[in-house]
Amino acid sequence: QVQLVESGGGLVQPGGSLRLSCAFSGSIFRIYTMAWYRQAPGEQRELVARIFSGGSTIYTDSVKGRFTISRDNAKNTLYLKMNSLKPEDTAVYYCNRFPVGSKDNWGQGTQVTVSS
Repeated sequence: QVQLVESGGGLVQPGGSLRLSCAFSGSIFRIYTMAWYRQAPGEQRELVARIFSGGSTIYTDSVKGRFTISRDNAKNTLYLKMNSLKPEDTAVYYCNRFPVGSKDNWGQGTQVTVSS
């Protein structure tokens, strides 16, 4: 069973940067398309970025040019580098496979708060 552990969140001022990490275990990481999702208070969880097994990436429009998704298959780890953070980026960030199956687990997420 896949297990996901997100880390790296925190409180940052607008314009600041963070790097999130996601430790993956329980299956063969390198074969999956992986993604970062986020959920702001009162909102539905949304897809932020995804990275294919071959390394190609796709971003939602609101983070293009500011966020970079990457993966280290040797370490079974997914990353999200976030630059030029805005208050509207405040959310709990989760990683998972893409697409997420109905029986897939979610990790605990990592809170990102952008505020002065």
